[in-house]
This record gives sequence, structure tokens and C-alpha cells, in this order.
Amino acid sequence: MGRKRSGGQGSDTAPRRRRGPLRAVLIVLLALVVVAVGLYWLRDTKLTPEGCSVKTPSGEGTLEIPQVANAATIAAVAHSRGLPDRAVTISLATAMQESKIRNLAGGDRDSVGLFQQRPSQGWGTVQQIMDPVYATNKFLDGLIKVPGYTRLPLTDAAQQVQKSGYPQAYAKHETKATLLASALTGREAGALNCVVHDFAAPESAEDDATADGTGSAAPSAAPAPRPDRTQALTDRVRREFGRTVTPAAGYVSTVKGAENAVSLTPDPAASTDAGPDTERQNGWEVAHWAVAQAQQLGIETVAYDGKIWRRSNSENGWKPQPTGTSTKLVLVSVAPVGKA
Repeated sequence: MGRKRSGGQGSDTAPRRRRGPLRAVLIVLLALVVVAVGLYWLRDTKLTPEGCSVKTPSGEGTLEIPQVANAATIAAVAHSRGLPDRAVTISLATAMQESKIRNLAGGDRDSVGLFQQRPSQGWGTVQQIMDPVYATNKFLDGLIKVPGYTRLPLTDAAQQVQKSGYPQAYAKHETKATLLASALTGREAGALNCVVHDFAAPESAEDDATADGTGSAAPSAAPAPRPDRTQALTDRVRREFGRTVTPAAGYVSTVKGAENAVSLTPDPAASTDAGPDTERQNGWEVAHWAVAQAQQLGIETVAYDGKIWRRSNSENGWKPQPTGTSTKLVLVSVAPVGKA
């Protein structure tokens, strides 16, 4: 007798393939690809940390955005007074030692501010000294009284102003201060870059009213409105650079990304280091200042000398503009209030 086949015709049919494990492997691989692409994108955007860098043929260094913003203010105030680059280097080295270029609300005894100046020693009120423009001017007032300060060793010049208990401490900052000054005075074009992801909250009009350090803002029943960022930018330029830089709002630019910008026109005669490249150097000083202040002032783009810095692509630094877009004006565009 023949052996009875079980399952009827089922024995003639090939067993069905199990697709579950293969499908799971494919899903995992697809997920890994998505994650890898996402991480690659984030690496070039949000995962690139905020901060500033200086790169020149003689060296490079990094600082946090508030430090560079304060340093740019120091350079601008010195520029407004027509002082040589050496004054900027001495000022920066002093601020590095005293506060790490931070506007400190406290310190040794009653010392405050960038240069840790003491109200009890006649430097001014706390509110005045906490204003970086005022504090820088007070330091420079002392520095220019030092005979031959540009030829003195940096630490000697700084010490004659500060009267520190550690008179040799300033010397260790000279290399870094010189590097930073080379960018902030415009000697090295496109040398300063700041990576900015988010803007700081705009200051109110009341904050601006007390910016001169007098603390004399008029009382108001309601909070003061936040000023337009364009106006805040022009006010800061006038305050820090004085008459050495002329801002013109509503400038219509042909530079892509900076169509509605503020044009900042530096005065070539403002520097005592006059030379054939003075105009270009002054322009780069203003352009670097704008990048350093981008987070605080809501600056989106800075264009100058055929190059452009974009906040949205700031991790890549200064990029060339297309042929024919070179300009002698520093063009700065700001974001509308409320845009992060």
C-alpha cells in the first residue's frame, strides 16, 4: 500500500518564506540613515556652539560672544578718539586681566565693570562704571596721560593707569590682546567670526535711556516700548564710534540678503594710523564690530569689501559676494523685533 499523504495537496506546496526579520532589518537601516542625515545637518547648525573666533596669519583664538562684544566696544571707543592701535591692545589686555572682558557687577572690594574700576577711588558711580563706553573712556583718559605709553612695555602702561597690586599681571595677555586687536581695528580683513543661533531680547527704550550711566530715565506708568532694531543699531553706532562713523538707515543695497540695510560709513581721517589702506581698515573695523554685536542687536547680515557674513550661516564665516557687489560701505541688516 502506498503511504498516505497528510494534508492533502499541502505537501506539494513550497513552505512560505518568513519576511518578518528582513523587514525589521530594513526598517532599522532606514531609521539609522535618517538619524545620520539629521545629525549631519545639526552638526553644521545647532550643534555648532555659539562663540567667536579670530584667525590671522599670526595666530588664532576663541572667545565667548559677550567677551568679543565688549572688546569691540573698547576698540570702537578708542577709534572714536582717534587713538592708535596700541591703545586698543593695552586696553584689551587690561580688561582681560581685570574681568576677562566681562562687565562684572562685582569684584575686589567695590570694583565693578570691564576694568574693575572702584567708585571709592573716583572712577565714577557704579552705574557709570557698569557702562562699557563710560568705563573705556575713563581708562583711556588715564592712558593718554602716561608719557610715551605707546612705546612702554604693555604691563607698565596699564599699571600706571590701574595701580594694581599685581603690576606684572597684564603682560601675560599681550599676545592674545594683540591678536584680537588686529581684527577689531580692521588690520586683518575678515578675521573675526561669531556663530550666532539666537538673538538676545531687544533692550527697551528705558534701558537705552540709562545707557549713559546717569540712571536718569524718566519714570513711566507703563513699560517703555522696545525700539526698532534699526534705530537701536544706529544709536549704538553713534554712541560708540561718535562722529567717526556715519549711519544712514533705510539704505537700499544691491547686495543680496542686505537689501534694506543700514549703511555705516567710516571716516578715513578718524585714525592716527593713516596710510593708503586706512579707509579699508576702518571699514573692516566697523564690519567686525557689527558681527561682534550681532546677537545683542539682532543683526542678520553684514556686507563689506566683496564679502558677506550671514547669521543664518554664521558657522561658515565670511563668504565672497558675486562679482560686482563689492562696496566701500558697511551694509548691516537687522531682523524685525520678535524674530529669534
